[in-house]
Amino acid sequence: MQLVPKSFFLTQGIGVHRERLTAFELALRDADIEQQNLVSISSILPPNCIELERQEGAATLLPGEITFTVLARAETNEPGRRVNSSIGLARPSEPSMYGYISEHHGYGMTREQSGEYAEDLAASMLASTLGIEFDPDAAWNERKRVYETSSLIIGSTSVTAYAEGDESSRWTCAVAAAVFRFA
Repeated sequence: MQLVPKSFFLTQGIGVHRERLTAFELALRDADIEQQNLVSISSILPPNCIELERQEGAATLLPGEITFTVLARAETNEPGRRVNSSIGLARPSEPSMYGYISEHHGYGMTREQSGEYAEDLAASMLASTLGIEFDPDAAWNERKRVYETSSLIIGSTSVTAYAEGDESSRWTCAVAAAVFRFA
């Protein structure tokens, strides 16, 4: 049996609680994926895979379902510490070819920096697969222009969960995910 997703949606969430695991649960709840048995997978966006709006995709989920995701997760209990999780996505202009999804999670970046970093990762992986020549040391904006003018990459995007650590030292968890669907 082949398991090739037909669609996916992007989501993100934040959770804060005195218990680390509960903060993660609350972040999943905020992302509308808390009732799933999540299976983390790597970074390939299948050919012809359609992006759904978050609400539309979440409405198809069944409690307890085994759900494949590319998941980024970061957490802290340090007051004021920046925590971020991002999913980047890059799609080729030819829909019958696969694309890339990247996950990035860490500390200290702004929401925008984290999202751009994840988007850059996915777009750079796709560009190298397509044989697009680019300077890996150039700024993201310069590389993005090269990708867009190549006509081989239709676009890239990202979704980011960003928070600052709770002032009471409770756990703050940020999750971002690409959630795959088979129908």
